[in-house]
Order: sequence, then C-alpha cells, then structure tokens
Amino acid sequence: MVNKKKVINDPVYGFVTIHSDLIAQVIQHPFFQRLRRINQLGLTSFVYPGAVHTRFHHALGAMHLMSLALESLRSKGHDINESEYEAALIAILLHDLGHGPFSHLLEHSLLHNTSHESVSLLLMRKINAALDGKLDLAVKIFEGSYNRKFFNQLVSSQLDIDRLDYLNRDAYFTGVSEGTVGAERIIKMLDVHNDQIVVEEKGIYSVENFLNTRRFMYWQIYFHKATISAEVMLVELVKRASELIHQGKILQASNSLLYFLKNRPNHLDISSSDEVLNNFAKLDDYDIWTSIKLWADSDDFVLKDLSNRLLNRQLFKVELANEAFTNERINFVKNSLKKQYSLNDETLPYFLIEGEANNAAYVSNNQKIMVLMKDGKIQDIAEASELPNIKAISKIVKKFYLCYPKNVSL
Repeated sequence: MVNKKKVINDPVYGFVTIHSDLIAQVIQHPFFQRLRRINQLGLTSFVYPGAVHTRFHHALGAMHLMSLALESLRSKGHDINESEYEAALIAILLHDLGHGPFSHLLEHSLLHNTSHESVSLLLMRKINAALDGKLDLAVKIFEGSYNRKFFNQLVSSQLDIDRLDYLNRDAYFTGVSEGTVGAERIIKMLDVHNDQIVVEEKGIYSVENFLNTRRFMYWQIYFHKATISAEVMLVELVKRASELIHQGKILQASNSLLYFLKNRPNHLDISSSDEVLNNFAKLDDYDIWTSIKLWADSDDFVLKDLSNRLLNRQLFKVELANEAFTNERINFVKNSLKKQYSLNDETLPYFLIEGEANNAAYVSNNQKIMVLMKDGKIQDIAEASELPNIKAISKIVKKFYLCYPKNVSL
C-alpha cells in the first residue's frame, strides 16, 4: 500500500494522482519513460508550434480520466474491486507503449505490417515478466480477454478514454479551442449494461459534440495540408535511407535505427525475436532528428535535399482533391520535376507522392456507441439521436493528395 499518493501536475487537468506503488513502478520503467521522447502529434508542430506534447503526457492524462470513469461507475453501484481498478489504470497507461518515432507517422515505415497496438501488447508482457506477473490482469484487460468486457471498451472503443484525453490535450497544445470536448460530463454519463459500456440518454448531445469535434480535429489538425506534407517527406526520407543501405552505402545513424533500416522487420519478426523488440524499445524521435542532421550533409541528392527541407521547414506543396488525380495531371508535374531537378526514374518518386487521407468520426458497422434509453432499451447512437448529422459523419470522407516541391515551375 502507498502511505502517501504521489501527484503530478498536468496542464490540462491540474493534478494527476499516482494511485499505487505498482503504477509508480510501471511509470519508472524505461519502456514507459521512452514515451517522453515521442511526440504525440508527429510533425504537427510545423503548423501549430505549441503541439510539442508527448505520448508520456497523454498516457498520464488518460490514466487520470480512467480513474474518474471507474469512480463514476462505482458510484452507480457497479462492483469494481481494487485489483480491477489498478489494472484498468495500468492498461490505459500503457496503451500507447508500442508507438514508434513520431507516433503514427512511421508506424509502417520502420516496422512493416505491424500495428502499434500489437507492439504495445508485446512490451506490456515484457514489463509484466519483469514484475513477476503483477500486470496479468492489466494485460488481459488491454487485449480484451478479461471476462468483464466493459474494461476493455474503456481502453479501446469508439468512445474510449484514449480519445477523450487526446482530443482535449491536442486542442490545448495546438491552441485550437474548438477541439475541446466535455470529457468529464461524458464520463459521468457512462454506465454498464449487460457488461457493455453504454451512454445514458441524457448524454446523447455530449457524445454528438464529441463525434463532431473528432471530425473537426482530423481535418483541421491531423490532416492539415502542411502536416501531410511534412509527414510524407519524412516517410520518403526514411525510405530513401533504407534503400541506400540496401545498396551498400554507409549511413550514420543510431544502432537501433540502422537495425530497422537494414533489416526491415515485420510483425512476425518482432513477435518472435527479442532482438527486434529490444531495438524497437530504444527508438524515439531523437534517433530520427539526429540522423536528419547528419544526412543533411550526405552526398546523396535525395537524402540531402529532403533532410535540409525538413530541418528548415521547406515543405512540399500539397494539392488536395475529392477524386484521384488524373494521369494527365500527374505526368505534367512529373515532367516538370524531371526538367528542373534532373531526376531519373529511381529518384523521381521521392519528390512526387500520391496518397489519400480518410476519416469517419463514427463507424456504425464497428463496435457501436450504445445508448441506454429512459425506457431501458439499448440503441445505437446513430438511431437514438434526433439529429441527422450522426449519420452524416458516419460516412468515410476521403481526400486525395499530390505532394511535390513548391518551387517547381508548372
């Protein structure tokens, strides 16, 4: 037992309480401390300078909101024992452990066909082994194998604690006040019915606001044109570095980053090899930035050009469209690039990138947000809501983009 609970100052919530010695131990583990060195929003600070908060901040904030949710459910008569309470806090605390450098940005560039959730689980199991199985219940809650399913839904669902924290935290650090949601009110409206998380009917409008805000944040912040540009450029830079290493070129980088650039491991590799997992656990944003500074003096034109552009925020132009770009448009830009930069078929793809960004604020055919009506019936929020916009924001919005250097004469 803890004689005196530790408290951490948080700019969003004020104070975050560390509820047990075990949680304090988990926070001190190197795997968790690594989250201090991973930016929550990748390269979004290129657009919103204040967006330099980390996965460490977010994890602590999510743990705080989880404690509020569990206390609220207890007040409504739901039996949550101390072991479950502590395990749920640890599960949400460690939910983003598997993020690589710049969070989602390089998720599939360094570790192929692997989700950060699967890596989080692998790292949680490593911590659990080091703590003699004290995280057994937390691991079960995280992976969804615990028999009380609502715990996992609080960690990961369409209305989970993770989203409630990151929307408010991202809004705070970007300065985009429209991104704020009533997290504490939504938490107060949560209940459990047949072992599933539900929202009380009086909380419908708060959830509608949450979904609308999430859609707004995606297009205002997460998919901002300058953010897309910076992130595409970094992905291409890492791709080029890996390609050069496979051509036999010698590049300067940290041992862990070189390991991934050279070996290109995938899900099977990291699941079966401690070497891959241990190298991943050493990677953070600083590995990438240090390499970019070194590569800025490279004798390879692509590596040098992209590195210097990122260091000095000389971002590519981004064209956005509702439909895929025509071959005519792509070929026109391609020919202009070839003339101006003397690019060949090998190097051109690093300077002309097609892609798409898509988002649906609510996916009605996924794990649904269920509403507990006053008459005791359970309904999907898309049906329970009187407002038509819930159905509207359930549609996937897709934007196509074309990225290339701004100073190309077209």
